[in-house]
Amino acid sequence: MSGIEGLVKITELRKRILFSLMVLAVYRIGVHIPTPGVNADALQQIFANMKGTIFGWFNLFSGGALERFSVFALGVMPYISSSIIFQLLTVVWPYLHELQKEGESGRKKITQYTRYGTVFLCLVQGYGIAAGLEHASQAVVIHPGFAFRALTTVTLTAGTVFLMWLGEQISERGIGNGISLVIFAGIAARIPQGIGSTLSLYRSGELTFVKILLVLAIIVVTFFCIIFMERGARRIPVQYAKRIVGRKVYGGQNTHLPLKVNSSGVIPPIFASSLIMFPATVATFFPWEPLRKLASQIQPGALLYEILFVGLIVFFCYFYTAVTFKTDDVAENLKKYGGFIPGIRPGVPTAQYIDYVLSRITLGGAVYISAICVLPTFFTQTMKVPFYFGGTSVLILVGVALDTVAQIETFLLSRNYEGFMKHTRLKGRSATT
Repeated sequence: MSGIEGLVKITELRKRILFSLMVLAVYRIGVHIPTPGVNADALQQIFANMKGTIFGWFNLFSGGALERFSVFALGVMPYISSSIIFQLLTVVWPYLHELQKEGESGRKKITQYTRYGTVFLCLVQGYGIAAGLEHASQAVVIHPGFAFRALTTVTLTAGTVFLMWLGEQISERGIGNGISLVIFAGIAARIPQGIGSTLSLYRSGELTFVKILLVLAIIVVTFFCIIFMERGARRIPVQYAKRIVGRKVYGGQNTHLPLKVNSSGVIPPIFASSLIMFPATVATFFPWEPLRKLASQIQPGALLYEILFVGLIVFFCYFYTAVTFKTDDVAENLKKYGGFIPGIRPGVPTAQYIDYVLSRITLGGAVYISAICVLPTFFTQTMKVPFYFGGTSVLILVGVALDTVAQIETFLLSRNYEGFMKHTRLKGRSATT
């Protein structure tokens, strides 16, 4: 039977998809519920001046909730930041490193610590935003004071915790990665706005029909390249020696170790953008002239910004890959279970060989991510073609879609249905978004 027919006939899969859609609908409704005590019109004017700062970046990932200052204004970024922090801490903190090795029980404890870290970040960010709004303009906050800051902090923290819970419910009872789908829904919700703006430019004569076709062609080619690269991997052959236990023979099969071209996901451009936008964010609240000059030179589209952006992406690609992919542990596990790479001695030589291959393909992944992230700016400035989404947003949209389709594909195949895509097997990214 076809995959589409399987979507309709498999009751459990249908319920999971409908549950995910229902939860995402709840999220989109919550985006329009405002936080008490704020003048919405004055707030819109402030965020119009913050598009090149880190607040504009957070607003994109919150699906426009930050510029509306809704109860979901912080989005899931505190949870993502907490997850990344604890991933990095597992490298330098022996206690977390040992927890990670304990399997499921250890991962549950780390997840619990991640939730506590999320609440802490929400409290800090919520209070900081409330205090910043009070100092930014007297017209924004209706009744400034400690009561407003406390109410805003509690409201924004509760909103993010509720979003975190919704994401976990999708992962457990729905289909796809819940947190990733929340980000996906927030970015995808702005697509109609982008289409409407493009049509408005066409009606006014500022955008020709040829340029619209050019934009569509660039989008199709970009999506194809992202799908191709996200599925790309270097397969290192692995053989397992035969072992005789009693009357049975174990091992002896040939397999491979897949090393993804983009093993770091969208983490590098997120980190890079946050670091570069930090001076502009500080300059918004502290009018120090040298800081303002620096912020003006590293605005999106400026040459210095693009150079720093690409350099930081390459750095974080290598850094995050080194943190999350332990070549020593992989080599030790292969040796433990009798596996080896043909022509390479087990143990340290195997770890060195894997590290060598991983370093080479990571360079290709870093170049690919950098090209996708700077491509919209290049076409906007050189060809005057409007792009309403950055490269990072496109990476997230395609990556999450691939992950979700891959889960549906696995669900269908486990019940003897043809795949959702008949002649292909999609494999999504394993990285967190």
